[in-house]
Amino acid sequence: MNEPILLKGKPVADAILDGVRQEIEKLKAEKGIIPGLSVVLLGDDPASATYVASKERKSKELGLNSQTHRLPAETSQEELLELINNLSNSPAVHGILVQAPLPGHIDYNAITLAIDPRKDVDGFHPVNVGRLVIGLPGPLPCTPAGIVEMLKFYSIATQGKRAVVVGRSMLVGKPLSNLLAQKREGGNAIVTIAHSAAEDLGAITREADILAVAIGRPKFLGPDMVKDGAVVIDVGINRVDDPEAKKGYRVVGDVDFDAVAPKSMAITPVPGGVGVMTIAMLMQNTIASARGDFS
Repeated sequence: MNEPILLKGKPVADAILDGVRQEIEKLKAEKGIIPGLSVVLLGDDPASATYVASKERKSKELGLNSQTHRLPAETSQEELLELINNLSNSPAVHGILVQAPLPGHIDYNAITLAIDPRKDVDGFHPVNVGRLVIGLPGPLPCTPAGIVEMLKFYSIATQGKRAVVVGRSMLVGKPLSNLLAQKREGGNAIVTIAHSAAEDLGAITREADILAVAIGRPKFLGPDMVKDGAVVIDVGINRVDDPEAKKGYRVVGDVDFDAVAPKSMAITPVPGGVGVMTIAMLMQNTIASARGDFS
């Protein structure tokens, strides 16, 4: 086979963020609105802190009114709920994101339910999940929405194609499956959700024209699980020890890239693939909320 198309996220994210930047200027000039994004971070989880810092940098670059509420891990659920209530009622705040994972004493579902659905820029509130399922406008979960935008950007046909999503999380697997099945551009696929309960997972994944893997296991998907000419979307971000690396580790996906790439028509690298799309879609959701699209 020929060399696969590398589905890099940066060109897609840059195009989306250019549009976001223009919308921010338009909102400021025409309505006097500065879109506001509030991020809540509990504790000092290193991965969460890194992700939040990336959001802060991107918000500043774009000209958003961005605030990060850094709270100690010991913050009570009542205190957190009070903050979320204040943010939900603030006209200066258009997007609210509570960074996961949360400390064990915090009920994640209670926190999600407390966010005003119109400001739920993660797209995880049950109201927004329901709107996604029945095809109504609403904030879409950022990573799955970013994957669909990548497929459209690279002109990867989805209509009538067999799509297999490995993983059933509310973060990626379930919403991505719904988006790929939607009757609209970037959808109309015949979708299968596969997971660890499958007796022969490889038999399922080898049927896929489009194969998305979000299972959280480094290099889980090998070449024996992919049919020739498939489009492979690797959503995994895993740290593996590497004494030769500067940081003592390297980041790999859920797909064994070197082994799978030669069989693929197109494939996302890790890093450099899906990851950058998440923040781009978060910014897009925030601008849509400021515009009143979710009211």
